[in-house]
Amino acid sequence: MGTVGSMRILHIDTGREMRGGQWQVMHLLRGLRERGHQCCLLAREGAPLAALAAGEGFTVKPAGIFSVRSACSRFDLTHAHDGRGHTLAALAGARPLLVARRVAFPIKKGFASRWKYGRAVRFLAVSQYVKKEMMAAGIGEKRISVVYDGVPALTPQPAGERILAPATDDPGKGSALAREAAALAGVSIEFSSNLPADLPGCKLFLYLTHEEGLGSGALLAMSAGVPVIASAVGGLNEVIEDGVSGLLVGNRATTIAVRMRRLLEDPDLAALLATQGRLRVLERFSVQAMVDDTVRVYKECAA
Repeated sequence: MGTVGSMRILHIDTGREMRGGQWQVMHLLRGLRERGHQCCLLAREGAPLAALAAGEGFTVKPAGIFSVRSACSRFDLTHAHDGRGHTLAALAGARPLLVARRVAFPIKKGFASRWKYGRAVRFLAVSQYVKKEMMAAGIGEKRISVVYDGVPALTPQPAGERILAPATDDPGKGSALAREAAALAGVSIEFSSNLPADLPGCKLFLYLTHEEGLGSGALLAMSAGVPVIASAVGGLNEVIEDGVSGLLVGNRATTIAVRMRRLLEDPDLAALLATQGRLRVLERFSVQAMVDDTVRVYKECAA
């Protein structure tokens, strides 16, 4: 290790877009640097994450099998943040290897998958739900640590008239369902690809999906003091307490429309859910908590 108590961590993320996982990498890099740890990021050339991290002074190099192999021996541990990064690190023989698991879909059971998942000393599951899915695939409980996403504390603003949902082309998400529900509720809806900029001052946020590891978009809306209606699937059940810090719904347009009208017609309830939702994020899903929990796992594995 470099200085007493500090660690050198190699991060790998091969995402093409700046989505929830890439924002978590960025939050983590910043938090680790603040705590005195040294980081290097291997990322896809031209990706927004690579440009953002380089612009903030982090060492950033292209992600590939040879770059991982040449770099990993100079670091105390390697943290792969996505599936392709996991594959590259496993093939390169990175040790010790930690892998983030953010998605809710089942792990494949073929030989190649078993070999790949056998290379990691620890998995950082984004929710208890994801941890259970991994255990169902045969991964031992002691190899899985739950580290929830952390989101920044946005400044709440007075509610306007805009109803927002995340912009995505992912068929596993619920953009079509959101449009249908909004039409049934008699309201218009906007789809945002820049939630931090668009959320403050919104009246309502819809986070609809057919599967979800956790739901960092819902957390971000709660942080901004915007009431949230979200699908009662996967890790979203750990994010929102139904009727307390938001509303959970089944994926039926008619049900969602009824819940939308309820919040729009009851500003007191909307304000209460917004307030409690923000408190829940500040208490359980802060960036500081995410970084602290990650460092704790790093130290366990480095030891």
